[in-house]
Amino acid sequence: MTIEPFIIKGLLAGVIVALVAGVMGCFVVWRRMAYFGDSLAHSALLGIALGIALGVNHNLSVIMLCSLFALILVWLQQKRIFATDTLLGILAHASLSIGVITISILEQIIDLHSYLFGDILTVGNDQIWWLVVGGGSVLGVLTYNWSSLVLMTIDEDLAQAENVPVARYQMLLMFLMTIVVAISIKIVGILLIASLLIIAPAASRQLSKSPEMMAMIACLIGVISVVIGMYFSFELDTPSGPTIVAALAALFVISFPISRITTKKMRTFLSQNEETRPLS
Repeated sequence: MTIEPFIIKGLLAGVIVALVAGVMGCFVVWRRMAYFGDSLAHSALLGIALGIALGVNHNLSVIMLCSLFALILVWLQQKRIFATDTLLGILAHASLSIGVITISILEQIIDLHSYLFGDILTVGNDQIWWLVVGGGSVLGVLTYNWSSLVLMTIDEDLAQAENVPVARYQMLLMFLMTIVVAISIKIVGILLIASLLIIAPAASRQLSKSPEMMAMIACLIGVISVVIGMYFSFELDTPSGPTIVAALAALFVISFPISRITTKKMRTFLSQNEETRPLS
């Protein structure tokens, strides 16, 4: 039995995105940045439209536009005109609307459905290259700054006392999220990127006892969901992005009884040890 090259490329792309989103998503969940990630994804459509209009690589144009989005958000936050969620809603929907209008004006034939919901089975060599370079860079930066980022997430005041540049790391997380959004569009689509960053870490949170363990389990859940989603997408002829997210949601539901069983066994083990421990 031979496996078609496009299936191998799609599986490789999905695994890379699952690994990157699993680690990055932990900070999204911890720092409650889910709405920010969703807003970044919405603004990505405008980046794609500008990339098509200017003849620039889509991934590069999305990174540039999303970075500009993050800078504008920070600037507006400092003005304290509106609450952050209000600003995110305004910027996200304005960017999405302008992106749709720009694409409709362009004379080129564009598969808008693949951008909105993803099409992992059409991933090419250039996209694989972007995933390897971009995803590897994100994982490398997160790993190198892991302790400082976790400390900042737990307690910003304590991080500042330890001479951790909190503001710089906050901007770093935003920039890394723009890269994740840019390289994930082809896999799950603009409308589903936030789910990839949220569901796997949320499921792993039920099963982990430390930040590092949570990140590793999130990656594992993401990879499993990609494999299951691709299989059913190919067999049932369904959109790849939504099918992967549906697999993620199923694993999230399964994580609850597993976490309860694990917790119950741990409590039983500890209570047995207490009973058998000799008195000093």
